[in-house]
Amino acid sequence: MVGIILASHGEFAEGILQSGQMIVGEQENVKAVTLMPSEGPDDIKRKMEEAIASFDSDEVLFLVDLWGGTPFNQANTLFEDHKDKWAIVAGLNLGMLIEAFTGRFGMDKAQDIAKAIIEPGKDSVKVRPESLQPKEAAEETKNEEPSKPLPKGTVVGDGKIDIRLARIDSRLLHGQVATAWSKDVQPTRIIVVSDDVAEDDLRKSLITQASPPGIKANVVPIKKMIEVAKDPRFGKTSALLLFENPQDALRVIEGGVEIDEVNVGSMAHSEGKVMINNVLSVDKDDVEAFRKMQDHGVTFDVRKVPSDQSRDIWPLLKKTKYVD
Repeated sequence: MVGIILASHGEFAEGILQSGQMIVGEQENVKAVTLMPSEGPDDIKRKMEEAIASFDSDEVLFLVDLWGGTPFNQANTLFEDHKDKWAIVAGLNLGMLIEAFTGRFGMDKAQDIAKAIIEPGKDSVKVRPESLQPKEAAEETKNEEPSKPLPKGTVVGDGKIDIRLARIDSRLLHGQVATAWSKDVQPTRIIVVSDDVAEDDLRKSLITQASPPGIKANVVPIKKMIEVAKDPRFGKTSALLLFENPQDALRVIEGGVEIDEVNVGSMAHSEGKVMINNVLSVDKDDVEAFRKMQDHGVTFDVRKVPSDQSRDIWPLLKKTKYVD
């Protein structure tokens, strides 16, 4: 796997590495090197050399904070003898780092990853009010969905919405979903399905603003989601569905929406609930909802991020008094 060195003035590299791993998961062949106020160019160069020596790959990608700064300059001196394989990208931000982490699963060349992460890094730079955003940066990535409302009864594509992921996550749309899962399933829409959120204008606004570049985000009540799933006008929509709890997912399934598998990502702890792992807490009603979904033929995939190992929910639920 391509080795990645994060290099910065001060502790920025260490902090962004921690942030990236919170979203994507623990990473191998990644080192953060820092230039502290009491140190000079030789110190950070030595740290870079030690990091390179620890990698099990001869492909190395440097992600540095500032073009022309000391971390960049020292990386550049090492790069000179490896121009055929290594790469340096400056202007490190979290969007760029996440793209680099996920890119390593499909690319084994440092220069290919470097090329792939530049646009996501740029797309991460946004501003509010939106009027301050340069027009060329504000344009949305095109997708296959119709750009204008269609008459009722119009059949688009095969007339069926493509549900690429149905996820239970009490946090709804957050970093892991907006980056890692969106990258993995490549939806054209992220749809939060919740009666409660649909009635909360503030939460709706925050969710639509958190949508990643090129992907629309919507908040719809459960009844509306059932109608959308039966509407042939959504035949070219690829959807990532987010549910706040298993009860909402069950209501959608009972309403006729075809969901074969539910990803269980996070269920927040509250009074009366039992922790079954470090991110999942359930009570009797939750377990009953999982049982009823299973009766509908649904299987369960317990994972925070795509790189995690998939686990079934039932061995975890046996930790409670609600499952024999």
